[in-house]
Amino acid sequence: MPFPEILTQARFYLELNLEGSVDTIDGYFLECGGFSRSQAVIEVSEVTPQVWGAQGRSRGHIVQSKIPGNSTYTNLTLKRGLTLSSVFWDWLEVVGAGGWFDKRRDGSLVIYNQAAEEQVRLEFTGAWPVSYKISDMSVTSAEYNIEEIEIAVESLKRV
Repeated sequence: MPFPEILTQARFYLELNLEGSVDTIDGYFLECGGFSRSQAVIEVSEVTPQVWGAQGRSRGHIVQSKIPGNSTYTNLTLKRGLTLSSVFWDWLEVVGAGGWFDKRRDGSLVIYNQAAEEQVRLEFTGAWPVSYKISDMSVTSAEYNIEEIEIAVESLKRV
């Protein structure tokens, strides 16, 4: 895939790579949102056999602890100038037709600086497209039309 002209004036850009793809690079992007991970908190209350209180007449002491639960990841939203590629649209169509289990993909999102040097690499697993959107178009506008892809991920880690 040739380097898109729209990226030559950007301070940085993002590159998406999906495992099993026929293309070396599945897309260049100007924006990405959704880099968020959170961990559920599980509160545990236990009663100990400890004796306490005035003259030791009360039994059992409540101890509360917090332990980490499941991690959750927000969906990634990628934006770029509209291209001729229909890879994401085709992926969304297959998933929407019931082929989501076989079409989940692992991959990486790499952030490069203007000199095309890798700055940050994020790897994800179990991704599938949630939505696809093209910005409103006007023939009188000088702005690029934007393609927006939202993908769900099962895990996201910085490497």
